Amino acid sequence: MSSDEKAELETLYRQTKDVRIRERTQIILLASEQEMTAPEICRIVRRNDQTIRTWIKRFNAEGLAGLYDAPRSGAPRTVTTEYRERLLVVVRQRPRSLDRPYSMWTLQRLADFMAEETGTRVSSTTVRRILADNDIVMSRPQHKINSPDPEYEVKKRRSKASETT
Repeated sequence: MSSDEKAELETLYRQTKDVRIRERTQIILLASEQEMTAPEICRIVRRNDQTIRTWIKRFNAEGLAGLYDAPRSGAPRTVTTEYRERLLVVVRQRPRSLDRPYSMWTLQRLADFMAEETGTRVSSTTVRRILADNDIVMSRPQHKINSPDPEYEVKKRRSKASETT
């Protein structure tokens, strides 16, 4: 292993937040620096020796890129980029401006509205995740009582003061 590769591995080991990548870099460093065998390394990292051999082989074949997970197969995404963008536009609008009979969005109402508009039905949990990924948090509505009386605030404070005494 070249000194550049070793330096890159050590930097990756120190800086990565991904536990799996850190463990894999540790395996490679132990195998190359300490010249440990797979059974010795498996006792340290508590993995099967076949797993140790797999990561060493992948590193030898692909370099640092071999330490990262390959893309996984699975069902295609149902939520498109267009869906996400439209949801972020909709959530910033009042429901009444979109001809809805309610004044506040809930996760379920957003999911229902988006299903009508886009034809893609997702759960309210998926809507919540998309919003959270964009730093939008749906919280319970805080109902506030307001009065047209100009002296409402003064009377309200006076009422609270009399309750505490």
